[in-house]
Amino acid sequence: MKIRTFYQYLTQARRDLWGFLERLPNEVLSKNMIPAERFRCIKDLLLHIATVEDSWVHEDILRDQPVWERTEGYPKRFEPPYFATESLAWILEYWKAVEQSTLGFLEQLPDADLKRVVDKNWTVEGLLWHVLQHETRHTAQIALLARLQGFNPPQLDLLRYLPLE
Repeated sequence: MKIRTFYQYLTQARRDLWGFLERLPNEVLSKNMIPAERFRCIKDLLLHIATVEDSWVHEDILRDQPVWERTEGYPKRFEPPYFATESLAWILEYWKAVEQSTLGFLEQLPDADLKRVVDKNWTVEGLLWHVLQHETRHTAQIALLARLQGFNPPQLDLLRYLPLE
């Protein structure tokens, strides 16, 4: 499967996930459920997914200003309660801006550039697959956190969205 095709799947699955999350009470989205230093609630994971994509695509691949630097209200603090107090609407607006930027980048990305070495012998292709896999992994965590609180998240498996393109 090609990177652009898998990203198309992620954008479709995001809409289903986001719609589901918008119907949940804020307490569910903000509840610290993971006994860890960071990424303890659904909102933490959401902002983390978007920020990782923003960082790898803009800072590392494009060597450009990340979307968060041009986003009003992007948190300057990274300490408890992390992002539990941020509004879901703001997190999703930021993520949508990152997504639009990534879509534009992918539309212009020549296939030959996928093999370009970016950092530590990582290629553009390798970093992009990391970003895509990273989101998939954390989305599963978000679904589990919702389930543990009594909510039934949407089915987000790739097969549900095929055929793509």
